[in-house]
Amino acid sequence: MNIAAELAGNITNIGYGLAAIGPGIGVGILVGKTAESMARQPELSGQLRTTMFLGIAFTEALALIGLIAGYIY
Repeated sequence: MNIAAELAGNITNIGYGLAAIGPGIGVGILVGKTAESMARQPELSGQLRTTMFLGIAFTEALALIGLIAGYIY
């Protein structure tokens, strides 16, 4: 058995798990602040919702890049 290869695979999985924490926190903050903004100014809820979805897409792109980088290296 190649223990070094198995260990590298396990470290990659742990690294991606840790890297996914950042985008998760980012999405949580983004959605919370958007809900707070909608409560303060309901007339802007359409624009805020659109901006929120764009922010979520960009934040989740970071998680996907981290996943792909784990497979590349």
